[in-house]
Amino acid sequence: MLFKERLNKGQLILFDGAMGTMLQHYGMLGGELPERYNIEKKDILEKIHLDYLMAGAQVLTTNTFGANSHKLAGTGLEVEVVIVEAVKCARSAIKKSGKEAYIALDIGPIGQLMEPMGTLSFDQAYDLVKEEVLAGVKAGCDLVLLETMTDIYELKAAILAIKENSDLPVLSTMTFEPNGRTLTGTNPETMVNILEGLGVDALGMNCSLGPVESKVILKDILKYASIPVMIQPNAGLPQIKDGKTVYSITEDEFVTETLAFAKEGVAIIGGCCGTTPSYIRKITSVLTGGEVVKREVVRKTKISSPVSSVTIGEDFVIIGERINPTGKKKMKEALLEDNLGYIVEEAVQQEKAGAHALDVNVGLPKIDEPKKIVEVIKLIQEISNLPLQIDSADVKALEMGCRYYNGKPLINSVNGKLESMEAVFPIAKKYGAAMIALTLDESGIPNTAEERFNIAEKIMKKAGEYGIPKENIIIDSLVLTVSAQQKEVMETVKTLALVKERLGLKTSLGVSNVSFGLPSRPLINRTFLTMAMTMGLDVAIINPMSKEMMEAISAFRVLANLDKDAEDFIGKFSEAGLADRNSDKSLSEYSLQEIIIGGLKDKSADKTREMLAVKMPLEIVNEDIMPALNIVGDGFEQGKIFLPQLIQSAETVKASFVVIKEALSASGAVEAKKGKVILATVQGDIHDIGKNIVKVLMENYGFEVYDLGKDVSPEKIIEVAKAKQVDLIGLSALMTTTVKSMEETIIKLRENGVTVPVMVGGAVLTVEYAGMIGADYYGKDAKEAVSIAHEVVDKG
Repeated sequence: MLFKERLNKGQLILFDGAMGTMLQHYGMLGGELPERYNIEKKDILEKIHLDYLMAGAQVLTTNTFGANSHKLAGTGLEVEVVIVEAVKCARSAIKKSGKEAYIALDIGPIGQLMEPMGTLSFDQAYDLVKEEVLAGVKAGCDLVLLETMTDIYELKAAILAIKENSDLPVLSTMTFEPNGRTLTGTNPETMVNILEGLGVDALGMNCSLGPVESKVILKDILKYASIPVMIQPNAGLPQIKDGKTVYSITEDEFVTETLAFAKEGVAIIGGCCGTTPSYIRKITSVLTGGEVVKREVVRKTKISSPVSSVTIGEDFVIIGERINPTGKKKMKEALLEDNLGYIVEEAVQQEKAGAHALDVNVGLPKIDEPKKIVEVIKLIQEISNLPLQIDSADVKALEMGCRYYNGKPLINSVNGKLESMEAVFPIAKKYGAAMIALTLDESGIPNTAEERFNIAEKIMKKAGEYGIPKENIIIDSLVLTVSAQQKEVMETVKTLALVKERLGLKTSLGVSNVSFGLPSRPLINRTFLTMAMTMGLDVAIINPMSKEMMEAISAFRVLANLDKDAEDFIGKFSEAGLADRNSDKSLSEYSLQEIIIGGLKDKSADKTREMLAVKMPLEIVNEDIMPALNIVGDGFEQGKIFLPQLIQSAETVKASFVVIKEALSASGAVEAKKGKVILATVQGDIHDIGKNIVKVLMENYGFEVYDLGKDVSPEKIIEVAKAKQVDLIGLSALMTTTVKSMEETIIKLRENGVTVPVMVGGAVLTVEYAGMIGADYYGKDAKEAVSIAHEVVDKG
C-alpha cells in the first residue's frame, strides 16, 4: 500500500524517534558528521533502524537531515551518495525485520538565512532541495519529510522543489519557539494556511519543545488544519547528568502526552531529540492500529503574509489600491524610473491608514511585468507584514508573482471566460492562492444580477474540477459607472446578496469606479460602499487614504456589530484619536527613529546627512539611533515585531552608520567601540543562522565583532580570544549532538587561561542547561545577547 493511501485510510501512523540521540548512544562524538555514518558505519545505522522497527515504528526516517550541498561542502561527501546509501540502510533493516514500513527522505533546514534577511535566494534554496529529492527518488524512498523548519519561505521553496520533481507525498513540520511562533515569526494559523495551499499531505510541528510545552501550539494547528496533523516532540528539555545529555520527560510521561495528542485528532506521531526506541515502543504499545479521531474544521477564506493571516468574512477587509499605475501618474513614473522609494512610501502609508492587504499592479507597456512584479513584491514584503494581492492581466506575471511571494497570495483576477479559467486556475491550484473572480464571460458583463450569479456559479464549479476549494474564490460582481449605466449599478449590489445566499462565497468590489464622470465623487463612493456592505460585501479594494471611505467603514462596523462595544470607533473619533489621525505625514517628514523602526533602509542615509547639519555624529547615535534600536528590540521581545523586521531595522541602521563613519572620519574623530566580542558556531555544527542574527544586532550597537564562522575548533577560539583581548565569547549550537562540543570548548577555554565570560545560545539550550555546561550567560535571542554584552562590558 502506498503511503498516501495509508494516510487516507484514517489509521494512526507511527514514526520513529531521534537519529542524533541514537548515533550518540552508539558512540558518535561531538563534531562528527552524522551523514558520514551512511557510508562508513552502516552497521550502526542499520542497527538503529532495526531497533525502531522492532519497537513498532511504521516509518523510518533516513539519516539525511543535513544532506544538502551547502552543509556537505568541504566534507568530501556527495549528496546523491549520502542519500542513496541512507535509503539502502533503511531498506536493509526493513528486510531483516520482516516487517512492513515506509522510508521517509529526511530533509532539514539548509542552514542559511533566506533573502531579505540573509543571502540565500529562493531559487538557490529550491535547487539545493531539488538535488536531494532527485537522489531520494533514485534511491526509492516512499515519502519526503521536511522537518525542523523555521522559515516558511524556505519551506515553500522546498515543497515546490519536491512537487515539481517527484510524485512523492510531502510531510512538513516546523519548529516553534515558546512564544508560539517560529524563529522568523510564523504563527500556527499562517503556517497551516500557506502549507495547505501548497498541497502538502500532512503538516505539524517537531523538535524545539517537549510534549507538554507543545500543547498550546498543537491546539492551534488542529483548530485550523483540514489535512492530517503530525507531531514529533522532543523528550522534554535537555539536561547534563554524569557528563551526558539526558532529557527531562520519561518514557511514561511521553506516552501519556502523545496519547492525549491522538485523542485530539493527531494522525501521525513520532519523536524528536532525546527519544529512543524504548520511547517509541511505549507509544506503539498503546496506539498501534488506532483510528485517527475525526475533527470538525470550518474552512475559511484566508490570505497570508509570512507572519500573519487575514480571514475574509469575519470582519470587513480593506485592500489598498494605490500600488497600481492605472490612472496614477506618479506611480507610473515611479515604475518607469525605478523609483522604488515612492512605492515603499505608498505601501507604508496605506498600511498606516488601515489597509489589511495591498494590491500590487505594475502593468505598463514598457515594463517587463513578470520581472518587475517580483521585484516590487519582494520590496514591499521587506517593510510590510500585510498580505498582498497580485494584480495582473499577464498570466506569466501572475505565475511569477505567486511563485516568489512569501505567503498565500490573492490573485486579481480570473473571470468566467474559459480561456481565463484555464490559464489562471492551474496557477491558483499550484500555489494555493485565493482568487478574485469577475462575473464576466465571452459575452461581456451581463446586465442582470441573475446572469452575473450564473457566471459566479460557473466559475466555482470549474474551479472545483481543478481541486480548488470554494473558500479560495471571492466573487467580484463588477462595479459599473453610474453616470453611464445607472440601472446596472443596483444589479451589482443585488449580485452580492445572491452569491452570498446561494453559493456561500465571499465577495469583493473595486468601489471607486462607480462615481467616474460625476461631481462629488467621494459622496457617491461612500454611499455606494455602504449599500454594498449592507448587502454582504466582504472586501473593498479602495484608497485607504480616503478619509470619507474609511469613516463609512468605521461607522458600518459599529452598526453591523463587527466593532464590539464600538471600541475601534471610539478610539478613532475621540479627541485623542482625531488628533492622531490628523497628524499623518509623508515619509519625507519621518524622523530617523521612525525610519529605523519602519525598516526604511533607502531613507536612512539621506535623513542622517540631513541631521548632521544640526547635530554631531555621536549625538545622532546616542539620541536617535540607539533609542530606535531599543524600541525595535523591545518590540521583538514582546512579540510585536518579528525577525524579518528586526533584521530590516538593523540593515537600516547600517546605512546610517556608513554616513556617521564618513562624518567622523572627515572631522578626525574616532568611532568608539563598546567592546570586543567573539561569535562562533561550535565544532561539528554548521548551523549559523542564530549567530549571524546576533552579529548584525551587536554591530549595530557598536560592538566590535569577531565572527569566526561555523564548525569552529576550541583552539581557534582560544587563539583569537587571547590575540584580540575580547570582552565576551558567544558560542552557538543548534544540534543536540553538538551541545557536548560547546561544553568541551568552555572547558578548554578555562584550561588555557581564557577567563572572559562565555555566553551560549541555540534552539536546544535552556538557562539551566547553559549553567550545567559551564557557561556564564544564556542568550535566548539576539536582543538578550546584546543586553548581556552591554552588561559584561559595563562591569569591566
